[in-house]
Amino acid sequence: MAGFFDRLKNDAAEEWWAFIAHDFVRGLGEGTLPPNCFRHYLVQDYLFLIQFARAYALAVYKATDIASMRHAAAAVTAILDVETRLHVRIAERWGKAPGDLEAATEARATIAYTRFVLDTGMRGDLLDLLTALSPCVIGYAEIGTTLGASAGGRAADNPYREWITEYAGEAYQTLASDARAELQRLADAAMTEARYPKLLAIFRQATRLETDFWQMGLDLAT
Repeated sequence: MAGFFDRLKNDAAEEWWAFIAHDFVRGLGEGTLPPNCFRHYLVQDYLFLIQFARAYALAVYKATDIASMRHAAAAVTAILDVETRLHVRIAERWGKAPGDLEAATEARATIAYTRFVLDTGMRGDLLDLLTALSPCVIGYAEIGTTLGASAGGRAADNPYREWITEYAGEAYQTLASDARAELQRLADAAMTEARYPKLLAIFRQATRLETDFWQMGLDLAT
């Protein structure tokens, strides 16, 4: 029997495929994504991660047991101490300091996605919030695995190899696996068939907003 996340992904297959197989993702794997597109994306993703850290901090508040609190707190630490540092490290190579990243203006796609997640968490419970977070957390692991296994993604001359390696790496894969397990634990406790359509709607919208985030970067090339 498929787990909760796999059920969501299968029922939102059209949205999911548009997200993980987007032209932006293909460009990362092939190393053909225009540098200005990646740079814009990286700055916006840094701002995105700040808001996602807030969302996981909200998850600590929404949690009803210590295990969920620890999971959410670990996610905050991973975002602030690992993911954002990757962005800073890459951005410093083209002259951007951490303060420059934090001072950047949020794009509409960034605002739309992050505020949707935060609003979902504020209005709903922890299962609602983690469902909204799951396309990003688990989706990046799936993308990392796919790109990391491709010839282009492993190529020494791929300018995005470091980014790919981060999300294909054991640390991030473990984080995503833990997120999937926590989502399943909450679903086992709180998901009903009557509630499922609402959770699927949350998942679909979050996945569409992920796709919009890729497209935001790609639009700079046109």
